[in-house]
Amino acid sequence: MQVIPAIDVRDGACVQLVGGDYDAERVRLPDPVAVAARWLDMGYSLLHVVDLDAATGRGSNTRVIATIVERARGRAQVGGGLRGREDAARWLALGAARVVVGSLAYDEPQSLAWLAWEFPGKVVVAADVRDDALQAGGWTRAVNETLDRALARFEDLPLAGLLVTAVHREGRMEGVDDTLVARVAGVTRHPVIASGGIGSAADLRALARAGATAAVVGMALYTGRLSPSLVAGEWTP
Repeated sequence: MQVIPAIDVRDGACVQLVGGDYDAERVRLPDPVAVAARWLDMGYSLLHVVDLDAATGRGSNTRVIATIVERARGRAQVGGGLRGREDAARWLALGAARVVVGSLAYDEPQSLAWLAWEFPGKVVVAADVRDDALQAGGWTRAVNETLDRALARFEDLPLAGLLVTAVHREGRMEGVDDTLVARVAGVTRHPVIASGGIGSAADLRALARAGATAAVVGMALYTGRLSPSLVAGEWTP
């Protein structure tokens, strides 16, 4: 299983939130570029970089994230506030390995299809789920589409994968929603990247058994709950 460190950028800092709640910030590191360099130096092959301010319409951290992407040299995927082709093309041109789209995938289905076919194997769709409801807008609103219907719509697109986040468990390190991951993995041909609730190697093994090929890990790495050196590189469950 590939373990992917999360670098969530807010107000120019690397942060970790509990449940995606801006009032529940638990980790704040002032230099996201240095954080990214540390993960890369440890041997992680991919970083998950998200502009939290852009995702929620609060602002932008483009300059910081661009520096991370350029220095990562093909080892970063970027998400948060991607509104269309121009945003995706800009990050890919800067050297991002892939882009992650959330709201666009549900608000503008045709735009997602165009994007996926223009950049095959470069687009990851975020399936953020809270209590069985898809979320968008940085987890601030529910999507008017069921998870099953959305998954069926994505199936024929040349995506790089589906990022399945259990929003109700995000940042809590209290266990993963492997039932949700298994549900998605059981009906899609796309690689499944899991996120939310990871607090131990046992959680990673549960996700692997559920069908995930990779996991985005944030809080557990930053707090030391999960040893960063243990899961660097291609980790064997």
